[in-house]
Amino acid sequence: MTETTAPQPDPDKWLEYNRANWDERVPIHVDGQFYDLDSFAAGRETLEPFELTEVGDVRGKSLLHLQSHIGIETLGWARHGAVVTGLDFSQPAMEAAAGLAERIGVTDSRWVTSNLYDAAEALGGEQFDVVYTGKGALCWLPDIERWARVAASMVRPGGFLYVSEFHPFGNTLDDEDGRTVAYDYFDRSPQVWDEPGTYADFEAKTLQNVSVEFNHGIGEIVSALIGAGLRLEFLHEFDVTLFARFRSLERRDGVFRLPEGRPRVPLMFSLRASKPEAG
Repeated sequence: MTETTAPQPDPDKWLEYNRANWDERVPIHVDGQFYDLDSFAAGRETLEPFELTEVGDVRGKSLLHLQSHIGIETLGWARHGAVVTGLDFSQPAMEAAAGLAERIGVTDSRWVTSNLYDAAEALGGEQFDVVYTGKGALCWLPDIERWARVAASMVRPGGFLYVSEFHPFGNTLDDEDGRTVAYDYFDRSPQVWDEPGTYADFEAKTLQNVSVEFNHGIGEIVSALIGAGLRLEFLHEFDVTLFARFRSLERRDGVFRLPEGRPRVPLMFSLRASKPEAG
């Protein structure tokens, strides 16, 4: 009798795996407490204070949210006066976002299903005052320079790209204590995971459990944006995160932090990069 083993996931099929993974998790996120759509519909703010400060007044501005998932941050910007477009590769996510927009009365929002790398074509070359992305988006993309070119192409001259994202240094830390460097910061090989559940519900029963992630350093991200023709205005780092990524994190003031007295490390970052006016 010959022993057989299941074939290993092929990292080159990252888009296929990741789309199936996210499609399955949309209803879990819509119905669960992590995103808590009822409280959002009742008026809960979904944008971080630093995001609102750093992006500034968006009233009357066109805003594109790349990799927008089910749209609560996109619609958060709409509540602050932006005319919003959400784009994501998951059709169920876009359907959920459209339903949520209807529920809260944001009738001028738009939801486009597209792989990030095809976004410019999907939007017909349209450009926006603000292009917004982040909070767990960049790790799903294998080519950060291509991402930067696509994102920059959709920024209107005089507009800007704003990124609010989990810090790549956090990817090096041990999942338990959040203090031991256990992974290689400079490892750029695809990271294949086969895990049930979701960050929104670790106990959720799921079938599409293979995903492929990619690490990108801060220097690569910034250099890619500069190479795409944008001008970096700022890069900020924060010692907080938005979910219990490490078991040692403590929830204080609505965010997660390392315990008091522990050396702090960067867990999130933000940046703003503008496109010069034409001429």
